Amino acid sequence: MPKVTARAGGRVPGARLVQKVSSTRTFARVAPHVVPALDRAVHRLTRGKVLLSAQMLPGVILTVRGARSGVERRTPLACMPEPAAAGATGAAVPGSWILIGSNFGRPDHPAWTANLLAHPDAGISWKGEDIAVTAHLLEGDERAAAWKAVVAFWPPYVTYQERIDREIRLFRIARR
Repeated sequence: MPKVTARAGGRVPGARLVQKVSSTRTFARVAPHVVPALDRAVHRLTRGKVLLSAQMLPGVILTVRGARSGVERRTPLACMPEPAAAGATGAAVPGSWILIGSNFGRPDHPAWTANLLAHPDAGISWKGEDIAVTAHLLEGDERAAAWKAVVAFWPPYVTYQERIDREIRLFRIARR
């Protein structure tokens, strides 16, 4: 697995406070209704260049067909980029991304995870770039290694996992 170059929490002043708040049950109840709606609106207004929630955590807009309906669904998601190489400017260029089906620590898997299981060929908008991707559900040792990296990247995922009975699904998405 590629190494993550920086912790999400170290990127922005106040990150520890945001991590603490995002670990609360109140946040888990409110955030699923507020955060995606704000993200969609800001993403649309900035023509795909900005995700509001990405000011704390990297984020993508996932476009995947519904598992049952077949209708395209667009979902703003936090992600953990996995750099593949340095780009022309020397900055790390994501080779893949880990998507975390935490659902803010709520009991059910988020719908987008079922959609990816049914239709692994999807698309993401990453910093204004539309990218065709394929998703792979992580299991066993591969999931364990990714989970270790994910909780180092954003510690509140530990709290989410502790308060639910299901195992949080992790997907690696890579360019097609």
